[in-house]
Amino acid sequence: MNIKKAVDRIPGGLMLVPLLLGAVVHTFAPKAGVYFGSFTNGLITGTVPILSVWFFCMGATIDLRATGTVLRKSGTIVVTKALVAWLVTLVCTYFIPDEGIKTGLFAGLSILAITAAMDMTNGGLYAAVMQQYGTKEEAGAFVLTSIESGPLISMLILGATGVASFDGRLFIGAVLPFFIGFVLGNLDKQLRELFGSCVVALIPFFGFALGCGIDLAVVFKSGLPGVFLGLAVIVVTGIPLILADKWIGGGNGAAGLAASSTAGAAVANPAIIGEMIPKFKPLVPAATALVATSCLVTAILVPILTAMWARRFGGFRAPQEDLATSTPVIVHH
Repeated sequence: MNIKKAVDRIPGGLMLVPLLLGAVVHTFAPKAGVYFGSFTNGLITGTVPILSVWFFCMGATIDLRATGTVLRKSGTIVVTKALVAWLVTLVCTYFIPDEGIKTGLFAGLSILAITAAMDMTNGGLYAAVMQQYGTKEEAGAFVLTSIESGPLISMLILGATGVASFDGRLFIGAVLPFFIGFVLGNLDKQLRELFGSCVVALIPFFGFALGCGIDLAVVFKSGLPGVFLGLAVIVVTGIPLILADKWIGGGNGAAGLAASSTAGAAVANPAIIGEMIPKFKPLVPAATALVATSCLVTAILVPILTAMWARRFGGFRAPQEDLATSTPVIVHH
C-alpha cells in the first residue's frame, strides 16, 4: 500500500491527515485516551512533549554557515512576515475582542488564530516552489524560516500588541529547546543531520495529538472563516513580501509570493499559547481548526500563484530542466 504517497498528494497532508484522524477520535470516542491509558493516552494527550522534541530538532536544522545571499533572502522573508503579522494583529485588536467573534459568518475567528496563521511561512512549500521557479539561493532561503516555528514569534507579537503578557520564565521555557538544538546543530554537523532527520517524522504525531483536542463540529463551523483567513494570509502578507523581495532581497518578487503561506507547524501554536495564557484556552479548538484550514488553502493556491508570477515576470524553469539540475526538497514544515 502506498499510504505515504497518497498522503503526500494532499497539501499539508502529513500534518492535516493525522489531525483529522485525531479529531475523529475526539468526536466519536472522547474518552479513548483515559480508557486505554498508558502509551495510547500519551499519544492522544502528548501535544506539548511531542512538540518540545520537534521544536528542539527544528532549532538544530538552522545552519549559520549559509551563504550571505541565502541569509539575506531568508532574513528578508522572516522579518517582513513577522512585521506584517504584528501590524495585522495590532489593527485587529481594535475590532476583535479577546474572546473572539461569537456570532455571524466569522464566528470562531480570533486574534489568536489570525496571529498564528499570519506569522509562519511554510518552509517546505517555499523550498519546493522556489526550486522550480527561483534560483538555488532562493530555494535555500527557507533556512531561517525555522526561527518562526513554534510559539516564539507569536508570543512576541501578542506581547508587543498588548493582547497578552508572558512571564519571563515561561518565555525562556518556550524557546529554550529550540536554542539548545540550534547550538548543538551548529557545533556538530552530525548532530544537525541526526536531529534534522527527526523533524518530518514527528509531524504526524503532534498532528494527531492536536486533532485529539478538536471536535469535528468546530471544524465544519470554521469552514468559511478558515478559507477567508487563508486568502487574507496570501493577500495581506504576499504584497509586502513581494515588495521586500524586490527592494531588499534583489529578486523578482516570486520568492516573496512563495512565502505567503501558513505553515503546517502553525496549527500547533494556539494550543501551546493556550497552555501558557489561560484566557486563550477556550479559543484553542476553533483557532486550531481555522489555522489548519488556512494552511490547506495557502498550500493549494500559493504554488499556482507563484507559477503565474514567475511566468509573467521571469524566473520560470521547465520542470524537466529543474529535475535535471537539482535535488527535490521534501520538507513538511
